[in-house]
Amino acid sequence: MLKAARTTPLQLAKLLRGAAVEKKAWKPVLIDVREKTTIADYFVVCEGETDRQVKAIADGMVEAAKEKNLSPLAIDGYADATWILLDFDSVLAHVFLPGERSYYDLESLWAPVAKRRKAAEIQA
Repeated sequence: MLKAARTTPLQLAKLLRGAAVEKKAWKPVLIDVREKTTIADYFVVCEGETDRQVKAIADGMVEAAKEKNLSPLAIDGYADATWILLDFDSVLAHVFLPGERSYYDLESLWAPVAKRRKAAEIQA
């Protein structure tokens, strides 16, 4: 009897980013936060032009995960749809309206750490 292959956090993050791209999300990025925090291994961050598109992107991510027999532990912000958070435990997906994304600026908060670490490794 064959065991079903477990989806790794990186595979899930790439799946969610791909689902966002299919729903025409703007600037989807995957941020590796494994060495910075214990709340997740990866963040997927993207934005939609309207609250309706933000919901469609989040719905697309949930559907893509369900096809792999995965579902989010929690979904927050869906009713307001300015920032929807999908909690898949090891992967957190953030779907923003443009103003919310620029205000919270998660990429600047989390991504530079990895860039500084890589730069330090190159210099060493």
